[in-house]
Amino acid sequence: MSRDVGVSSRRRFLVGAAGVVGGGAVGVLGVPGAAVAAAAATGTVYVASDSTAQTYNSRYYPQAGWGQKLSSFLTSNITVANHAIGGRSSRSFIEQGRLAAIHQVIRAGDYLFVQFGHNDATVSNPERYTSPADYKEYLRNDYIRATRARGATPVVVTPVSRRSYNASTGKFNVSFPAYVDAAKAVAREEGAPLVDLSAASRVYLDGVGIEGSKGIFLWLAAGQYPNFPNGVQDNTHFQERGAVEMARLVARAVAGLGLPISGEVVPGVR
Repeated sequence: MSRDVGVSSRRRFLVGAAGVVGGGAVGVLGVPGAAVAAAAATGTVYVASDSTAQTYNSRYYPQAGWGQKLSSFLTSNITVANHAIGGRSSRSFIEQGRLAAIHQVIRAGDYLFVQFGHNDATVSNPERYTSPADYKEYLRNDYIRATRARGATPVVVTPVSRRSYNASTGKFNVSFPAYVDAAKAVAREEGAPLVDLSAASRVYLDGVGIEGSKGIFLWLAAGQYPNFPNGVQDNTHFQERGAVEMARLVARAVAGLGLPISGEVVPGVR
């Protein structure tokens, strides 16, 4: 069997499995109009992503993910269900049944925010690695089309920037450009809402500067926090301030999408 056929067959299996598990959710499309209206008035945002968006407990403080802070920028009409978890790529999130778990409960009027790329790009890790071409098709078939089939709205989020910069210019680099391009392309092709967090985070980081960005990412001195007694210099993950700022950027972008949820972004963020 060729690799392309193998990927295609596996993708069909995964989409089919998600459909079986989520069969109850599909039924929401058939409920009376009043029930649909009620569901649309108070929706849930499901976040499918990796460690950059993950919710961390107090044992990891001050590490935080943008999905953990997103609810602060949305009204109480919106619930955020953060399913982001570290080490997952667009493919492994599906293979482990995590997307199926979301599709089991997602309803008409809800949203799925999907951001991957960091782990997809890890060529050295076959459990995570997903080529840009396969990543694009997973987004298309499993995250966009399968979510729409349940009456919910998928929102594609380009991968947030790492602390990677050009020392000569002082400007931040585009992280995972092939995956950024693939995410934007599939959103355009499918007519899906897009939050270009790659671009927005890069503009933000250019504004705070190379040194200032240490306060955004998980750069901690030894003894500064009990959970990191030896300190840490992490150019991928965020400390609380960074997670808050990334969540703010996501919410600001959502405010401009023209979706029902756009009006639920709190004043002052738009």
